[in-house]
Amino acid sequence: MATVEKVSTERKANPAKSFITGGFGGICNVLSGHPLDTIKVRLQTMPRPAPGEQPLYKGTFDCAAKTIKNEGVRGLYKGMSAPLTGVAPIFAMCFAGYALGKRLQQRGEDARLTYSQIFVAGSFSGLFSTLIMAPGERIKVLLQTQQGQGGQRKYNGMIDCAAKLYKEGGLRSVFKGSCATMLRDLPANGLYFLVYEYIQDVVKAKSETGQINTASTIFAGGAAGMAYWILGMPADVLKSRLQSAPEGTYKHGVRSVFKDLIVKDGPLALYRGVTPIMIRAFPANAACFFGIELANKFFNAVAPQF
Repeated sequence: MATVEKVSTERKANPAKSFITGGFGGICNVLSGHPLDTIKVRLQTMPRPAPGEQPLYKGTFDCAAKTIKNEGVRGLYKGMSAPLTGVAPIFAMCFAGYALGKRLQQRGEDARLTYSQIFVAGSFSGLFSTLIMAPGERIKVLLQTQQGQGGQRKYNGMIDCAAKLYKEGGLRSVFKGSCATMLRDLPANGLYFLVYEYIQDVVKAKSETGQINTASTIFAGGAAGMAYWILGMPADVLKSRLQSAPEGTYKHGVRSVFKDLIVKDGPLALYRGVTPIMIRAFPANAACFFGIELANKFFNAVAPQF
């Protein structure tokens, strides 16, 4: 099979523009995908059943049914305030980082990048987003799991959770799981943008006008989201367990979580919660990239030089 090289004729990447459009796309992502994210987190963090006992949740649909029965439909949206509040800066930083990663590799006005360079630029974006994503996901995971495991309600929303975490352990507690988040996002973000760009390039090459369309954006965005989670799921499971565990449970961080999970649950546990996240990945990321392309069209119409 011949090697395909990216031959885009687009002008140089604009981090400022990507910051704004990425934030809008992130809001679209959260609104469309949060319920399945809640189910994913609850499956990943549910207590290990004792010998002879049934697990708390038998699977994706059982988790959804029990959540709705015990907490109502609103239970599926637990913890959404954290990602919704933080999602604009998270995705803004991510897409701005991606644009900056591309710009740093571009020479002069030649905006062409190979796919390996696209992967590097995507991985670079993970460094930017982790600074905001790690504390946001720490809060989200705690809010999503506090009642799902039958425990008492400890946190009354995002602000209360952040305040209590800071009081209990300072910034270290708030940023718990940052290394695990980076372990997930550096390679997964690289693949995320690579898949999206590749599919859009194929569409452009086959199009008479040489332009992308809504259908290709939806498909490319959805496929990119699924690729992200195929690669990033194991690190995400480790992150969720680490962030939801009481202080002192895992003395060596991600290494301790990995060792404990492999010994007690086996390698397949690294993909626990994969069903809801894959069901969620396509529509949520399709919505994200659709929102971004919509915002790009808006800027091209009202501020073509931006």
